Amino acid sequence: MSQFDVALAGEFNLDLVLYGLPENLPPERELLASEMALQLGGSTAITAHNLARLGSRVGMIAANANDLLAGFCVRELERAGVDLSHTVATPPSVRTGVTVLLQHESFRRSFTYAGSTATLRFDDLDLDYLRGARHFHLSSLFLQHGLIDDVPRLFALLKEAGLTTSLDTNDDPTGAWAGPIDETLRYVDILMPNEREAKALTGEDSLEVAMERLSRVVPVVVVKRGGMGAMVADHGIRLERAAVTVSPVDAVGAGDSFNAGFLHGYLQGWPMERCLQIGNLAGAYSTTQIGGISAFRDKRLMEEFFDLHAPGLHSRV
Repeated sequence: MSQFDVALAGEFNLDLVLYGLPENLPPERELLASEMALQLGGSTAITAHNLARLGSRVGMIAANANDLLAGFCVRELERAGVDLSHTVATPPSVRTGVTVLLQHESFRRSFTYAGSTATLRFDDLDLDYLRGARHFHLSSLFLQHGLIDDVPRLFALLKEAGLTTSLDTNDDPTGAWAGPIDETLRYVDILMPNEREAKALTGEDSLEVAMERLSRVVPVVVVKRGGMGAMVADHGIRLERAAVTVSPVDAVGAGDSFNAGFLHGYLQGWPMERCLQIGNLAGAYSTTQIGGISAFRDKRLMEEFFDLHAPGLHSRV
């Protein structure tokens, strides 16, 4: 039996979320936020945390700057049951990454200091530890500056060891969408972009065309569409599932929470339609509280939410 259901390599960082700021930000002014939150952040960390809260056995390798912010992140992940026994110590000059999110009424701005995120390297990874899982997931491809060139090799080795794999590239802050993407996709079983990222990865303006192109390479392509739900091309067969209607408090981490739900269902062997359903449920549920992980801390509330929208589903979560 595998030690983990899912292993991840990547980042944890701190999210500082500010609410209520004006959409136009004039210089040389002191602008007041109406609310703030400090939360565990990083696509990898949010996905790992919420997978563990859903009941998956999760192991994660990350660069650990061993500062106050890292201590906060580690405690959150360990409380959820994520194994961090193979975190990698960084040089004393490296600090934990921070993302400042300015949440406006209809959009948000993100400012990221990558910090320790950019320092993780292929040679830091214990491949035997990662091979001890059934599935491997990677997020934030374009922030992994120390790892990105070796990502195709990493995926190839884990595929060779019998793991299934998934990738959420997330955004490319440079806008170039370059790097070893084509080589990596050869070893990816599930690609999990949002709609804008799917178009950017292919250089296409049409989502239909982007999905068709990606599906030629990746067996399962899942595209997250926010309030429009999600769609999947599973070996060429297209499925769509509408979003779950909620009164959102905060959309930070909703896509990562969708990933957690979908992957949890996938590893239970559920049909793709059911995987989309739990993905949408997890994504919507994450928006009911501030930050990407807050809603998942309370198992009772999580089960009540799932039972309300999909009776009986939580008994299989």
